[in-house]
Amino acid sequence: MEQKRFQKNDDSFICKNCGLEVKPLGYSSRNHCPKCLCSLHVDIHPGDRANPCGGIMRPIKVEIDSKKGYVIVHRCEKCGEIRRNRAANEASVQPDDIELLISLTAKET
Repeated sequence: MEQKRFQKNDDSFICKNCGLEVKPLGYSSRNHCPKCLCSLHVDIHPGDRANPCGGIMRPIKVEIDSKKGYVIVHRCEKCGEIRRNRAANEASVQPDDIELLISLTAKET
């Protein structure tokens, strides 16, 4: 039997980078801070919290996808893995910092 690759895990959390209390989105698994855009390297598949790394994932750039909108590219400080995550800039609860998203669209890595 095939295991689901996405698990909804929309709990609130305290950002390990800036200390902001991040509230749930209500419709998906929020995985990054809306203020600094940092995340934790805790998932193998979205929402599973099965990755033992636990490093801080810093935003290194933002890509624009015609279907997904802003996509944040993170790099783990601990292991170097690169991950892409859809931004939540249109969320009704704590939307992502649009100015920071825009500034990262021009960044080269």
